[in-house]
Amino acid sequence: MKVILLENIRKIGNIGEIVNVKRGFARNYLFSRNKALFASKENIKEVEKIKSDLNKKDLERKKKAQEIFDKINNAIFLFKKLATEKDELYGSVKPSEICEAIKSQKKVEIEPSIIQLNQEIKKLGKFKVKVDLHSQLQAELIIVVQAEESK
Repeated sequence: MKVILLENIRKIGNIGEIVNVKRGFARNYLFSRNKALFASKENIKEVEKIKSDLNKKDLERKKKAQEIFDKINNAIFLFKKLATEKDELYGSVKPSEICEAIKSQKKVEIEPSIIQLNQEIKKLGKFKVKVDLHSQLQAELIIVVQAEESK
């Protein structure tokens, strides 16, 4: 399905580009989040007219993302969790918990959906986590999970 992108999307394309994507991705992600329009003749003409406005909005988003990047990149966040003798956690460290830690320590609010976990954090130790702040900007966090002292 051909769509016109209304913002820069990593690994897909840039503002105003006409790209071919799968129908489900277009319907469930791009259209529902107003990130793209169906590539009809009318929509192509409309996007050409508003392309400069879209670029300005993208620059504003990038500026905000850069501010967040400067605050959280390479930051270390400590989590204390109950663990077994084999250093495995009861449960895991979720993206929503990471967002709460960022909010409380760095005073920055981000969505859990932009946190990219390579694998679930289910053990004690150090883990690197990527945060997609913008299509061209990705911060990296260090998550340290330690055993909680049992009473």
